Amino acid sequence: MRDAAKRSFGSGFCGDAEAGTSFSERAAWSAVGQGWRQIFGSFRGAGLSFEWHDFESATELDWAQSFHPGSVEVCLNLEGHGHVAGGAAEAVFVPRTAGFYCRGDAPLVGVRAAGERHRFLTVEMSFDFLRRHLGEFVTLLHPLVRDVVAGRDSGSAVAPITRLTSRQQSLLMSLREPPVLAVAQRLWYQTKALELAAEMFFQPPGDQELFCQRQQRLAAERSEKVIALLRQNLAEPPTLEEIGRAVGCSPFHLSRSFTTATGLTITQYLRQLRLERAAALLRSGKRNVTEAALEVGYSSLSHFSQAFHEMFGCCPGLYPLKTSAQKSAQRAREAEREV
Repeated sequence: MRDAAKRSFGSGFCGDAEAGTSFSERAAWSAVGQGWRQIFGSFRGAGLSFEWHDFESATELDWAQSFHPGSVEVCLNLEGHGHVAGGAAEAVFVPRTAGFYCRGDAPLVGVRAAGERHRFLTVEMSFDFLRRHLGEFVTLLHPLVRDVVAGRDSGSAVAPITRLTSRQQSLLMSLREPPVLAVAQRLWYQTKALELAAEMFFQPPGDQELFCQRQQRLAAERSEKVIALLRQNLAEPPTLEEIGRAVGCSPFHLSRSFTTATGLTITQYLRQLRLERAAALLRSGKRNVTEAALEVGYSSLSHFSQAFHEMFGCCPGLYPLKTSAQKSAQRAREAEREV
């Protein structure tokens, strides 16, 4: 891990100098160096901050140190395991899940697991930001957000986890590379924050809420069972029919619900699991390229190399080393920050 200090990216800044002596995220991210970067925003200024995380940690990371007091934070979790707890509630983030939590007066407990690659995006919204934009909808909001917007005593709290939808995954990718001119990015990012708020912070009334929650729970449970079955044997995975029997669902319906819940087909998800496992084996130094490919179910090295390059941006023989282009780009970024 690089030991570079936490830096500002994009058009905003919410670093230690801005937070003053009242709050600092430095302790939370110093161990991961450039594995943290702010994409856009200013929590202290606009009450909004988008942050991208991509790192590995040999030890458990105290994630909660990064939670700003007086904020509701959304986490779109692509990879890695973590949990956030407050009071009697706990949210367990597994790959491809989403959730949100409120950091009020009392601190939350938040941990990212050791020995894993973590890739996730967080969107911090201050209480004032939420009150400005959601005040007229207060009765329709999730109780956690409702209390914040209504100005009631805002204790720390955690909302239930949901599966990361295909739309959220697409949004996550666009947030990292906004498709607008720099002068329009402030408006664009604020719109995207409100988009997430509209999708995640509202709840339908009465029986409709119970039905939606039940459907989401069943889809999430089936998807987790499918993923567990795939992980058990990456080299010789079960057929779609076998998976359907194991989870008690027809292959056709299972395929549709899995894609809706994860944004990927079962075949695409299996490919991703295989490549992630192969990358972990290569990082550990316990397998060479051929051994890693065979262990995860690839019989063709050329197919493995092509798929690996598509996912990680370099051939497996260079991984986890950076390509010359990546190294040049990194040097350019570092030189730019020093100016």
